[in-house]
Amino acid sequence: MKNKVMVSVNCITYNHEKYIAEALDSFIMQKTNFDYEILIHDDASTDKTAEIICEYERKYPDLIKPIYQKENLYSKDVDVDDLNTERATGKYIALCEGDDYWTDPLKLQKQVDYMEAHSDCTLCVHAAYIVNVYGRKIKPIRPHVGNKIFAIGEVIEGGGGLFATNTMMYPRYLDTNKPDFYKKAPVTDYPLAIYLALKGKVYYIDEYMAAYRKGVSGSWTNTEQSSLEKIIKHVNNTEIMLEHLNQHTNYQYEEAINNKNNINQFKIMIAQERFEALKEGKFKTIFKNLKKREKTKILIKQYFPRSVRGYKKLRKKYKLK
Repeated sequence: MKNKVMVSVNCITYNHEKYIAEALDSFIMQKTNFDYEILIHDDASTDKTAEIICEYERKYPDLIKPIYQKENLYSKDVDVDDLNTERATGKYIALCEGDDYWTDPLKLQKQVDYMEAHSDCTLCVHAAYIVNVYGRKIKPIRPHVGNKIFAIGEVIEGGGGLFATNTMMYPRYLDTNKPDFYKKAPVTDYPLAIYLALKGKVYYIDEYMAAYRKGVSGSWTNTEQSSLEKIIKHVNNTEIMLEHLNQHTNYQYEEAINNKNNINQFKIMIAQERFEALKEGKFKTIFKNLKKREKTKILIKQYFPRSVRGYKKLRKKYKLK
C-alpha cells in the first residue's frame, strides 16, 4: 500500500531546456508499489529550464518539488546536491541530473526490491548507455557481465566512469556527515561511490535502465575535460582526494589508490601524446589490460595523428557525434 515516501529522486539541473522534459518524463513513468518524490534544484538557469519545470509542477504538484534559485550557487562552490537532498523524506535517494534520463519504468522498483531484501547494501547501481546530445547510443557503461557485488578496491580503481551517476541509489541516512575526502573531490559521484562502498556492499544489476548524456554544453565532461590543462588539474585534484581517502582508511586500500593514480597519469600521457611511454614501466600493464577498442584508439592517434585531427575538425564543423 502506498503512503510513505520510499525514494527521493535528486535532480540537479542548469540550462537543460533541451533535455529536462525527457528526464522528468522518465521519472514520472516509473511504476512502483511505493510512493516517491522528485526533488529538482534549478541553479538559476538562463534558458527556459525553469519554465518547463513549472509546467510539470503544475501538472504533478504532489510529485514534483522544485527549488528555483535566483543566482547560481554552483559557481560559488555551494554543494547543490546536499542543498537538494537535505529536504528529502524518502528512505532512499536516487540520482539523475537534468540532462540524463532513465529508460526502464521498473528501475526504481527493481533497485528498491533488492535493497529492501539486503539491508547491508549501501549502493545499488545498474548498466547504462552513454548517449550523445541527440539521444543516440555511443557506448555502454557495463562494468560486469552479470549481477555482481563490487569490492571497495574495485570501486576505487574503477573511478568515476565505473558506474553512471544516474544509476545510483543509496540509503538517505548515509547522505549526512560525509567524510573529509568527499569534500576534497573535484566531482562528487566518484567519492560518493567510494564512501558508500566503505559503509556496506555495492550491488550491480546487469540491466540497462538509464541513459547518461555526454557532449552537453556546460556539462562537467564538456567543460572540465576539454583541454590538457583541465585534465591535469582534474587528475591532481583527484590525487588529493585519494590521499585524504588513504588517510581516512588508515592506508588499508593503498594498493588500489596507487593503481588509480597510475591510471590517471596514463590518461594524461595519452592527452600529451606520449604514446611510446605508455608501453613502458608501470604503464605497460595498464596498456596491456586495456580493451581492444581502447588500444586501437591509442594506436590510431599515435600512427595517424593528422587523420585524427582532420576528423575532429570535420566533426566540430558539421556537429557530428
